[in-house]
Amino acid sequence: MIFALLEILLCFHITVIVGSQPNIIFILSDDHGWNDIGYHSHIIRSPNINALCNDGVRLENYYIQPGCTPSRSQLMSGRYQIHTGLQHSVIRNDQPNCLPLDEVTLAEKLKEVGYATHLVGKWHLGFYTPSCLPTRRGFDSFFGYLIGQEDYYKHIHDGGYDLKRHETDVSKQYQGDYTTHVFTSEAQNIIKSHDPSTPLFLYMSYQSVHANYLQVPEHYSNMYNGVIDDEDRRIVAGMVTCMDEGIGNITQTLKETELWNNTIIIFSSDNGGDPNDGGNNWPLRGEKGTHWEGAIHGLGFVYSSDIAKDVRGTVNTEMIHVSDWFPTIVNLAGGSLNGTKPLDGFDQWQTISQGAESPRTEILINIDPLVPPPSDMEHFFHGWNGTYNTSMCGAIRVGDWKLITGYPGEGSWTPPPESGHQPIIPNDKPGKHVWLFNIAEDPTETTDLSEDNLDKVIELLIKMDEYLLTSVPVVYPPNDPLADPSLNDGIWRPWSPEPYTYPGNPNNPNNPNIKDNVF
Repeated sequence: MIFALLEILLCFHITVIVGSQPNIIFILSDDHGWNDIGYHSHIIRSPNINALCNDGVRLENYYIQPGCTPSRSQLMSGRYQIHTGLQHSVIRNDQPNCLPLDEVTLAEKLKEVGYATHLVGKWHLGFYTPSCLPTRRGFDSFFGYLIGQEDYYKHIHDGGYDLKRHETDVSKQYQGDYTTHVFTSEAQNIIKSHDPSTPLFLYMSYQSVHANYLQVPEHYSNMYNGVIDDEDRRIVAGMVTCMDEGIGNITQTLKETELWNNTIIIFSSDNGGDPNDGGNNWPLRGEKGTHWEGAIHGLGFVYSSDIAKDVRGTVNTEMIHVSDWFPTIVNLAGGSLNGTKPLDGFDQWQTISQGAESPRTEILINIDPLVPPPSDMEHFFHGWNGTYNTSMCGAIRVGDWKLITGYPGEGSWTPPPESGHQPIIPNDKPGKHVWLFNIAEDPTETTDLSEDNLDKVIELLIKMDEYLLTSVPVVYPPNDPLADPSLNDGIWRPWSPEPYTYPGNPNNPNNPNIKDNVF
């Protein structure tokens, strides 16, 4: 009798926990520049995003990573790249590599506490063996593509099709259909068919506004006729507006169901825009794939009815990083962080919802030993006698200060074409390999303070040295010819039945497949 009563009470307790768990919609945009959103530019039309911001919290001191795989890996694992072996570039289509299989993913932690988990859109965390697929990493369903980029209508790249439903390629069924519309429709169907008694996690990883394929239905780009003359810029603006429309449709579908009042919407970009392909990060410096603010100072906001009324509609300037979403979301879901490797992220919910001080005081942007320095670069910073090689590509922010070492990538300031102004080219000395900025006072990185603040430089180099000691070897294997889609029915899909093993560090800095800061 007592055991039966305990069982009833236990079931009741579980029901209460599940019933109070929020639905979580995480929207990730791709290659989305700082100046490519309505609340930073009056030119860009994103009314639905703006409306969610106005009733939520906009994150203006929010950091992401310079490229696609790095941001996604830290979102899914809560761990810095230096701790997962993904320090260098991104996972290529034909690389036998993925987010390490011994890393516990965000989706897996949510499934532990009863969530239905769905991924719509881009994966880009590796797929060479079936164990790497999103449906094997905690997602109940997957509808999207595995590689890093593709044609928005044909769903093909480098000779291979890639649009999957779960683990089956359905590219040919959607020929001619624009992925932003297709992904939005899929998300709406998931929401409509979802059982509201079960908490929902929807990872909405849009292809928009990824460059290389500059494509959007003309209706959207035509909205900018007479406003933006540059064609690439006009298309990117249309891509943002198209995605914004999709977000509005998803929001409306949530409101038409029982889910809306218990839903948290999180929006994040994965890296900055590429000015060479219509994106724009003005007034921030640099572009995607670099260590300048234009690549890593991300777009982000959170909407939730659980946000305190006096906090809604505010701008949050506390330090937050993409790795923080892992512990924040798991804790919101009533889950446990037990079983993960040591996390680099922090629970930021009190910071976001109550306006509390951030528990984070520093962000390691990255340390990448495989980016070769320019030939004229010196090897060590004058006055630094530690073990960290300052010609190595790395960056860190501690408090208001940001240190960059090695080759950070192209560092111009690029105004939007519609401004009529030309890019501003930096006048850094040849061989320069250490920069120091006070980001709070100089968010556009115009004034290097390294020569006048040697003590601060050394303080941050000591931090970099400490992080370097905790890093694991970079995993960036050579391309595998067996990945060729022509050997796999013209499809990008797993080509190895078993995971590869990498004894020691398999990477060779002279590997011709390694490219400088290409994301």
